[in-house]
Amino acid sequence: MKKRATVKISKVIILIVAFLFVAAIGKLSFVVLSNKVDGVDLQAMSASITTTEETLYANRGNIYDVNGELLATTVNAYTVIAYLDENRTTDPENSRHVIDKEGTAAALAPLLDMSEERILELLNRDSYQVELGPGGRGITEVLKSAIEDLNLPGIDFISDSKKRYYSNSTFASYIIGYAKENDEGKLVGELGVEGYYDDILSGTNGYTKYLKYTSSNYKIPNTPDDTEPAVDGSDIYLTIDFDIQNKAENAVKTMQDKYNTDWAIFTVMDADTGAIVASATSPNFNPNDTNTITSYMNPLVSYQYEPGSVMKIFSFASAIEEGLYDGDETYQSGSIQVDSETVISDVDKTWGVITFDTGFAYSSNVAATTLAFRLLESSDKKLPDYYDALGFGKKTGIELSNEVKGDMEVVYKSELANSSFGQGISVTPVQMLQALSSMTNDGNIIKPYIVDKIVDSEGNITYEGKRTVVNSVYSSTTVEKMHELMHKMVYEGLSSAWQIDGLSLMGKTGTAQIASPSGGYLTGEYDTIRSFAGIFPEEDPEYIVYVAARKFEGNSVRFAEVVTDAIEEIAKHAKLTEETKEVDLSKVIDIDNYLSKDIGTVTTLLENKKLNVVVIGNGKYIINQYPLKNSTVLENGKLFLVTNGLEIKIPNLTGWSLTDVKNYCNLIGLKLEYSGYGYVTSQSLAPDTILDVTNMTLSVQLE
Repeated sequence: MKKRATVKISKVIILIVAFLFVAAIGKLSFVVLSNKVDGVDLQAMSASITTTEETLYANRGNIYDVNGELLATTVNAYTVIAYLDENRTTDPENSRHVIDKEGTAAALAPLLDMSEERILELLNRDSYQVELGPGGRGITEVLKSAIEDLNLPGIDFISDSKKRYYSNSTFASYIIGYAKENDEGKLVGELGVEGYYDDILSGTNGYTKYLKYTSSNYKIPNTPDDTEPAVDGSDIYLTIDFDIQNKAENAVKTMQDKYNTDWAIFTVMDADTGAIVASATSPNFNPNDTNTITSYMNPLVSYQYEPGSVMKIFSFASAIEEGLYDGDETYQSGSIQVDSETVISDVDKTWGVITFDTGFAYSSNVAATTLAFRLLESSDKKLPDYYDALGFGKKTGIELSNEVKGDMEVVYKSELANSSFGQGISVTPVQMLQALSSMTNDGNIIKPYIVDKIVDSEGNITYEGKRTVVNSVYSSTTVEKMHELMHKMVYEGLSSAWQIDGLSLMGKTGTAQIASPSGGYLTGEYDTIRSFAGIFPEEDPEYIVYVAARKFEGNSVRFAEVVTDAIEEIAKHAKLTEETKEVDLSKVIDIDNYLSKDIGTVTTLLENKKLNVVVIGNGKYIINQYPLKNSTVLENGKLFLVTNGLEIKIPNLTGWSLTDVKNYCNLIGLKLEYSGYGYVTSQSLAPDTILDVTNMTLSVQLE
């Protein structure tokens, strides 16, 4: 039997282990019972360590036009300050305080939109430094750069915050909307796309949690943290086409400046898809300055009014659809008795016996009323049923806030008669566009939309706008007949003012009375809402245009001139006119982005490409341009470059087109008056006159 192996442990080792164990227990007891260990106050140290959380802010997404032109972005904001203490200057050759106060005030006043007197008052204060507010607060990088280029001694900037910047001022303002900081310093969207898609544009803030000492903002080394990264907001691409929008903006500006309209709207929609490619309004506002907002109602979706004779498109189409229309049938125009108290009259009672086709071309109220009564008496589907099917009296659901539904209540026979030519009912412009889509889609109603696509921070397309059929109302046969009638209105109607050389246009005019707050209708010379619904080109429709103007202080011919000028420009841009369909591609020049570049270098480059460069201002760097990048211009066409210089001399405008003059004036904010057609033959401000755009008006004569 084997002996078991034994291990003898030294008594010394046992004593050492026992000692260490007792020491550890003692130390632990001491730590628990004592306030200090090794001279360190453990309680105080524990209290000095805290968990802190910092917000990781998401960047707000940008807004672009359909071609990627930047319309809204978030930029650093700055406040302009002026150093007044002469002790800051130690080198007379390098002044670090404001010396020439009068000159500084004069140079800054137009850039800060402040009076010289107010700036001079601030510069004369007995202070080390002053802020030049309110105009100098929250300025953008672009304006900061323009001020820096003035090289004014003593003028400096402090970083302020983030702000939303709209590079094109009032451009499509009710469509884009605006965003501003709330009390927590977060940018919040209001109005338009900024408001409707605020959550998507805002993104999601993240956070980071970590341990730190209260006496320091630094993280304690080798301690864990908990971080959730921010997710930046998505970018939104609108269906708006910058160039077409600009032409629509010119039209409503003319209506406001020259014809003193209460309000006007000029909207263009893709005839096939329902995409809104332009929607200009007057009045509008500058989203960079919310003090310019006079109304929070977007005319496209929030204005409801009696539309007038444009509605005859649908009263005639509905009778055709029910088989109750013969265009060659004659009737007695002039007036028709509706009931014992109501007589409907035509604008001209001398037409006599005419056909219904002619009645449409002449915009006969009697014809429309007769057809509405035929539907009432001989059809299961009445005119109000068709209006309902077309989408009147209900919201379209376009991606814009505060849409209203209008009013389609028709009870009495007199109300039915009035509704047939657009009185006694109310619609919105976007409803009218939706209904008009039936005339370009074989009777199908197409939903209007304003967002082309949404792209997340990773570059993924998360949404794409598309053609959506809402309802089917008319047959293709009815639509074909309406095309014939709308053609007759333009080419065989009472005025040739709607005809455009080289472009086939069909449409319908409207002149509605304005309801009086005290009952009845206003009776002043200009107390009407003029409107036009047009489709072009006739043979293969690409665009639907709807224009309306309240209290337009001009006759129907003047209204037609403004609208057709804009339509012609749009058609040329889209190469839909006869003169643009066969363009020599070798003479088409692509436009790049020239912002912030040297004016001399860019001018030489563009002139070598055979472009007519118009330089605005006496500065060194380019701060704006038209047309913008991704546009095309034909050889010898004009390209406007705005510099950071304050001195603007008006060029010789002889031979310029009205479009070029409008573009020039819009870029610099100069008021324009014009008369005649064609090209400029004379101008009220002599060439090389230094402009004061605030107080001057340019008048041109065209032939």
